[in-house]
Amino acid sequence: MSESHKKATHSAQLTVGFVLMPSFTLLPFSAFVDALRLAADEGDQSRQINCQWTVMGPTLEPISSSAGVTVKPWEAYRNPADFDYIVVVGGLLEHTLTGSEHVVDYLRQAADAHIPIIGLCTGSFVMIRAGLMDQRRCCVSWFHHKDLTDRYDHVTPIADQLFVDDGDRITCAGGAVAADLAAYIIERHLGQSWARKSLRILVMDKPRPASAPQPQSGADYQVNNRWVARALLLMEQNLSRPLSSDEIALRMSISKRQLERLFVSVTGESLQKFYRKIRLRYGLWLLQNTDRLITEIGQDCGFSDTAHFSRVFRQAFEKKPTDYRR
Repeated sequence: MSESHKKATHSAQLTVGFVLMPSFTLLPFSAFVDALRLAADEGDQSRQINCQWTVMGPTLEPISSSAGVTVKPWEAYRNPADFDYIVVVGGLLEHTLTGSEHVVDYLRQAADAHIPIIGLCTGSFVMIRAGLMDQRRCCVSWFHHKDLTDRYDHVTPIADQLFVDDGDRITCAGGAVAADLAAYIIERHLGQSWARKSLRILVMDKPRPASAPQPQSGADYQVNNRWVARALLLMEQNLSRPLSSDEIALRMSISKRQLERLFVSVTGESLQKFYRKIRLRYGLWLLQNTDRLITEIGQDCGFSDTAHFSRVFRQAFEKKPTDYRR
């Protein structure tokens, strides 16, 4: 148990218990807990005064993150009624969808005690496993939207905003957004000045609202062919450095000819034409939601030549990038 945790008093206005899934994603956890740390004290001494937090597990055995960094729980599962929130941090999907029944059981205990539950990253999938999201709105990263819709039809997936507050269930897309969500919770309990203080020290300008859009590829498609679905996922993961058809086929252990044939059959377009459409729609999103230079946006979308980006963009959307920026 940390020294700051030992010194914590019972007068904290905000108490949070963290539960980590195996291969949890490190950034959402560290962003959320660091925002709490910075709001907990007048200075930057990490004393748990305004906020208290702890990390729990079934035992005190270290839990490995997806990056290989391990975190040792401070204590075994405590009565969830001791907290204002229980935060479950998900990670690699293969380790989040199965196993760790002790986490599922603990979340059910928290729900029975009427304690609000927050899911960071794929923590929402654990909440679904626990039966806590039936007919609820559930924020999910665009990257995992299809993973959710393929498996569950009793939740309402939200992939076009940063986080969703559905009363006693709060879900978050993950990544750096966890700091925005933490600021939202801090402001609720401690006030705006403490939330802003945390983000300023984290070198963040201001908290983004829940309704702010997720940065995403903008691709909107439903495919049932597993080869095409895998190819699309590779495309989404490689927007700034587009892969050749040969590279995609090699990574999938399928012949280029077979992949191209499947792609045309399923989408009606060639692989590279569809790939360019995904990159351009991402460029459109960046133009509408960021202040980046058009040159930078073109590079982010895999176009090294700004003139080429502008030309194909105009062909796709019948307007120049500068028109959307205006």
